[in-house]
Formats: sequence, structure tokens, C-alpha cells
Amino acid sequence: MPARRANPNRVKQHRSYSVDELARCCDVHKNTVRNWQRNGLKPIDTIRPILFHGAAVRDFLTRRNSSRKRPCPPGNLYCFRCRCPRRPALGMVDFVPMRPGSGNLRALCESCEAIMHRRVREADIAKVMPGCAVQFAEGRASLSGQADPSLDCDSERLG
Repeated sequence: MPARRANPNRVKQHRSYSVDELARCCDVHKNTVRNWQRNGLKPIDTIRPILFHGAAVRDFLTRRNSSRKRPCPPGNLYCFRCRCPRRPALGMVDFVPMRPGSGNLRALCESCEAIMHRRVREADIAKVMPGCAVQFAEGRASLSGQADPSLDCDSERLG
């Protein structure tokens, strides 16, 4: 199971936290806070109990979480199997409309052949996927567009 990211917004900026308090606030183990300290989280001083200023903790967690992001450049979709942005195989992408004006791009990964998805507005397709052949698929049928029910209904025979 992948590790969760600690939410920096749960930490109050103008408060000092001990290791135990910070662990409870961020919903992590105390050893995780000690690992953060080894990886660059600065305590207020070296006197025990070790205290951390809330603003420093927020800044550390924000920088740590943003370093893990992998934004997709134009022409790429994120492959969850490869865990990085990849180009679609053969430059072919399908657009499946979900709502009026937006939908999902679907393509195969060029290296592992897994299905990749990306949510996009219909107006931004040319900007998001330049140089790719985008095929527009039919959207899902809505309830109002369903055919009439079968005329051979058992409820009419009962009466």
C-alpha cells in the first residue's frame, strides 16, 4: 500500500509541536516525525523535549509533497503502472465525452501497454495532445435517451 501524504494544512502555523503532538496532528507515527527531522525538518532548538514550529513544519511538508508531483507535459498521459508521464502508443488517443464540454482521453502506454486516462476539456484537446490523432468516441447513453420499454409487459396480462 503506498504511503499517504501528510496534509500540511492540519498544522497550525503559530503553534509549537512536540514529536508526539505533531505525530497525532498529522496522523503519522512518531518515528515518521523523527525521519522528517533527519531529512531536513528543523527543530526550534536541541533541548528536550524537541519542539517544532508550525510554520517550519508546514513549509517542510509543502516542499516534500510538491517534490513528488509529476506534471504531464503536452502530448503525455500519466501511466500508473510505469509511475511517470508517457506518450501514447502510435500517437493514437480516444476522447470519451462524459459531460457536455469535457471528457476523458484514453490511450495505451508506449512502454507497458497499460490503459492511461486523462481528464480534459473538449476545447483544450489540441493544446493538451499536440501531434496525436484524437478519435472522438460516442458518449454514454443518458437515461432520457433510452428506448421505450418493451411492449410485451406482464403487468397488462394480470388485469
